[in-house]
Amino acid sequence: MRLNQIIVVLLAVLLLAGFLLSACKQESKTAAGGDITGVYTLVSVNGNKVPASVSHDGANLQVRSGSFTINADGTCGTKTTFVPPNGAEATRDVSATYAKEGSNLTMKWQGAGMTTATIESGTLTMNNEGMLLVYKK
Repeated sequence: MRLNQIIVVLLAVLLLAGFLLSACKQESKTAAGGDITGVYTLVSVNGNKVPASVSHDGANLQVRSGSFTINADGTCGTKTTFVPPNGAEATRDVSATYAKEGSNLTMKWQGAGMTTATIESGTLTMNNEGMLLVYKK
């Protein structure tokens, strides 16, 4: 074999080894808990399918829709559309930073307090000021 052929074969082996190692690395990351990033859609509030009528802070309102977005950079946010007692539909966007430990997520909201949630099998469940919110990815 000539030197050029040996170099080409060695480069091919190194490239193949790199692809195989990167594939193994990806599988171990997924097995360790999966990728939680993405958009989760609000499916229920206090066990009631969205749109849902709920009582919050003494007021009755209808939750029409919502989403919870988790970003890879440690930030997250919610967007909720609801109708308060005055009847004018409103949308509320709030942002937070989060920390993940196992299946638990702790959010520190901008201009507000902290909330915890659990994420299991593409379902995010959060108790926010007494309202149980369930989101699906």
